[in-house]
Order: sequence, then structure tokens, then C-alpha cells
Amino acid sequence: MAVDSGLVTWLRFYMVPGLGGESQRQLLKVFGSPSAVFDQSKATLSRYVKPTVAVAISHEIESSLIDSVSAWLDDPLNHVITIADAEYPKSLLNIPDPPLLLFVKGRLDLLNTPALAVVGSRNASAQGIRNAESFSLSVSEFGLCVVSGLAQGIDTAAHIGGLNGRASSIAVVGTGLDKVYPASNRDLAHLLAHSGAIISEFPLGTPPLAANFPRRNRIISGLGLGCLVVEASIRSGSLITARLAAEQGKDVFAIPGSIHSPHAKGCHHLIKQGAKLVESAKDILEELEQPLLGCSLPSTSEENPLFVHLGFDPVSAEELAQRSGLTISELSAILLELELNGHIANLPGGLFQRVV
Repeated sequence: MAVDSGLVTWLRFYMVPGLGGESQRQLLKVFGSPSAVFDQSKATLSRYVKPTVAVAISHEIESSLIDSVSAWLDDPLNHVITIADAEYPKSLLNIPDPPLLLFVKGRLDLLNTPALAVVGSRNASAQGIRNAESFSLSVSEFGLCVVSGLAQGIDTAAHIGGLNGRASSIAVVGTGLDKVYPASNRDLAHLLAHSGAIISEFPLGTPPLAANFPRRNRIISGLGLGCLVVEASIRSGSLITARLAAEQGKDVFAIPGSIHSPHAKGCHHLIKQGAKLVESAKDILEELEQPLLGCSLPSTSEENPLFVHLGFDPVSAEELAQRSGLTISELSAILLELELNGHIANLPGGLFQRVV
């Protein structure tokens, strides 16, 4: 697909060496458009940027870069949108440093769908994985697209839960969209490209550089009405996303855990700092007061009488049968329904535990 001249101008402006986001926005504020910037003399541009950058602005973008974008756009799933386009996420216009250009693979309509950022540890516990998938499925079913970062652990579970719900999921990545990182999430990336979306501010060919991942976090938080931290150590990068969300004026939610678990320390720190402690997806949905596909909020799990006997610790079906007086057959049907609704988890060894 041939790249139209307007997009070429944006790409040329976006890829000027040494021209950072703040300088890009300043030049656009002064001159109005990338094409107007290129019409200026080096002397005029030097009033706003370093002389070396003013010289770089006058140089043409390498044709190979345009050719690679053109070939990439041959796939109908692939898009490049600028901050001036109608499809650009309106929520990102309200953050301090919105990217001027986004590469998108998948559904453009999701970029302006009400969303919730869901983040957490790469090295998550089994319970954290279940919580991430369960909460994400619930909020997606009730109209909030799940935004995360395609990392292993909590991010992966969040995307799976979001994709299984009605509002789907968006992954914000720290590489060019012609690469998948981590490689273990290649199948998940394929699902997101066809049923959700993957977005990046980084040009095609950008490798997984460490500095890019904290930077993309502002987009994850910026796309969401709020940010849920499912599980995190005190040094987890997900706390950066939570901080950015708070700075952007978004609600921050955290799921508490055991006081003995290092996986819970980050969430407990956030709660001490004012994040909202949540025990179910319903807590988030009510706090955001968002119209959710005309659906009523899910009922609390405590309305099921079995929860009187289930408690909060892992328990076997045999023990539950003794406590409740139900037969194993009756109990199995109830447990299956609760598991499908995300209220309990089926643990190794035939044990069951409450999730929400």
C-alpha cells in the first residue's frame, strides 16, 4: 500500500533524530502542522530546538523507512494514526505527553472504548493469575476494554480475561509492531490482533529496549478510566503505571493479599498511599460509575449459600459436602457454576478457594 503524502510528512516529522516529544509538541503549537514545520528555515527552527536538530529536520526521511511502513500497511489489520486523526484515542489527549503517532494492529474502534488498565507482576502467583483473569473477564463483560502490556504473568492473564469478555483487550507494547515480545506470547498477540488491538508509539523495527517499557506505561494508564494493580512486589514496574495513573487523575485500585507474601507488598503500599482496596470487580464498576452496555452489575458471590461453608481457605469437595450437607453430585454442579462465573478457583489437589 502506498503511504499517502500526509502520513509521509507525519512519519518524517516523528522520526527526526534528536527531536523528542516535548519539542515536537512545541513546534506543532507554534507552526500548526508538520508540513509547516518543514517550511521553516533552519534559523527560525533554531529558536525552538538545538541547531543540530534544526539541521536534521531539513533532511529527508530514509526511503527504506517509508517502504517498510508501506509494506506493513498492506495487511488490513495494520494502521498508523496521528494525533490529528479522528481515530486517535481521546483519552490520550488529556495526558501530559501524548504520542504524536501510533502504530496499531487490530481494531481501531477499541481505542475510544471505555477501558481499565490492569497490571501487575511478571512473576505472579497462581492466585494472582486467576484474579487477573477473573477481574478482567468481569469488567470486559460489563463494557470496559482491558488494557495491559503483553508481559508475562498478570498482563497475560488480563489480556486473556479481556478477550473472553465483550469489550476485548488492548496491548500496549514497547517494541515495533513487527516484533513480538516476549516471544512466548506470540499466540496471544495473534489473538489480540484479530479480536482486540496491539498498539505502539515506537517505529517498526524497534527492538525490546529496557527504556521503552517504562515509557509505554503512560499510554497504558492513559487509555484507562482507572488502573487496577492485581499483584506486585514493592519494586514492580506496575507501580510506575499506578503512579502515572494517579498523576493523570485516574482512579487507582489494588487487590490486597497475604501480609506474608512479597507479591502483595506493592498493592499494600498503594493502598496505604490512597489506592482503593477492591475485593471484586463490582467494586471497580461501581466506583467508576460508567454506563456498562446496559447491563446490571454482577451479584455478589456471598448471595450463594455455599459461601457460608466455603470460607476463605482452600478446601476439598469432600469437606464442603460435610459442611453443607449437599451430595457430591449437587456440590459439583454448584462448584462448576461458581468457577465459570469467576467466583472460585479450582486448585491443584482437588481443592477450591474463593476468588472474589
